[in-house]
Amino acid sequence: MLKVGQSAPTFDLPDGDMNVVSLDGYRGVNNVVLYFYPKDGTPGCTLEAIDFSDLQDEFLDFDTVVLGVSMDDCMSHGAFRDKHGLAVQLLADAEGEVCEQYGVLHEKEVDGKAKKRCIVRSTFVIDKSGAVRHVLYGVSARGHASDVLNLVKELK
Repeated sequence: MLKVGQSAPTFDLPDGDMNVVSLDGYRGVNNVVLYFYPKDGTPGCTLEAIDFSDLQDEFLDFDTVVLGVSMDDCMSHGAFRDKHGLAVQLLADAEGEVCEQYGVLHEKEVDGKAKKRCIVRSTFVIDKSGAVRHVLYGVSARGHASDVLNLVKELK
């Protein structure tokens, strides 16, 4: 698990249009809200993505970009974004490597049998220098985007 003050693990991941997004590309320019969510199109994930999208202009006012990450593929992200008019960039971590680096994966029993790797809904606020300023594991989707915006407003 990551801790406040650590350097954010860097990554290069494709978005819903298969353009590669690099965390390093924001260093010195923007703060980054990096949120991990379980699955495109599920009720909680849809609510969270819409809330972050609705607040995008306010995040930008504080030099902050919002990036969502799940293990869904680029095609799924593109369809999810287009269906709901999402403004946030959604990144595909199909192999779960970045999820692993950020400590957001856990094993979950499915139908009382097989275990499956799943994402714990989590958010990281990363400042312009690349340092993790806030670590939020196991968050609830409802109201989360506005809570994170308040944390971003406190960044100096």
